[in-house]
Amino acid sequence: MERWGITIPYAGQVLDRELVAELPKLGYTDAWSAEVNGSDGFTPLALAAGWAPELRLGTAIVPVSTRGPGLLAMTAATLADLAPDRFVLGIGASSPVIVEHWNAGEFVKPFARTRDTLRFLRAALAGEKVTATYETFDIKGFKLERTPRIPPRIVLAALRPRMLRLAAAEADGAITNWLSPEDVRKVRAELNDDTELIARLFVVVSEDADKVRALGKRMIAAYLTVPVYAAFHDWLGRAEMLRPMHEAWAANDRQAALKAIPDELVDQLIVHGDAATCRARITEYVANGLTTPVLAPIPADETPIAQIVRDLGTA
Repeated sequence: MERWGITIPYAGQVLDRELVAELPKLGYTDAWSAEVNGSDGFTPLALAAGWAPELRLGTAIVPVSTRGPGLLAMTAATLADLAPDRFVLGIGASSPVIVEHWNAGEFVKPFARTRDTLRFLRAALAGEKVTATYETFDIKGFKLERTPRIPPRIVLAALRPRMLRLAAAEADGAITNWLSPEDVRKVRAELNDDTELIARLFVVVSEDADKVRALGKRMIAAYLTVPVYAAFHDWLGRAEMLRPMHEAWAANDRQAALKAIPDELVDQLIVHGDAATCRARITEYVANGLTTPVLAPIPADETPIAQIVRDLGTA
């Protein structure tokens, strides 16, 4: 089955029941949430489970260090029962800002914490009583009161080889973002051929390339200066291209950092153009090995987000 996903809630919007219910008719197969500093990752999916029972629902992603392992298992079990065989739990390490600065947690051993949480969730969501010592936490006697009839699939946020290989070996898929169609090949090479690869793709439906590039540079500066994304793009081969931006950012010269981002990088990482051009660009990702594109439409003008969502559908 060819998949075509969308991010909910839409950028800058409250969750729209009517538009969510319309998604399957528009050709969307999936709705994926995000969790940074807007909506939480689970509530929108709980609502969408009833509004659009045809959709597969997923978190992309919820951090493993902002909830205790038991609470994460309980919440995942609840969603799995609300949407049997339609819920995918996407988990990941997140970042020091989100975990420590905003949630008073500890961002320690991110790879190990993600691996340990994955292994705990596998056992807990299968109905086991878990007493185990993991590298990053201990669990003593946890058992779900109600085990989901169909345990959810679990996928990992993965940007570089070590986490990608963990996703291929122990999870049901990998989630990535901020990459070009050409980058998909390098990411896919670290996975098994049958491992699902999911990516959130930022899409700007606009033929005003200058406006899109100005918007895109602000987004790139905000994301690719985060250490984990900087390392990801070093691995993808963009270290020299991004060096001037990183140097200006480190010197607290934000304007110089924006100016240092080449137009070609925006064109590589952000899908833009009219709706048909955007859909064609997204199919390039799929042709290169992406299983599930998850569109994140970003408004660039006065076009209502509902119209953008409709225009980007495949129906």
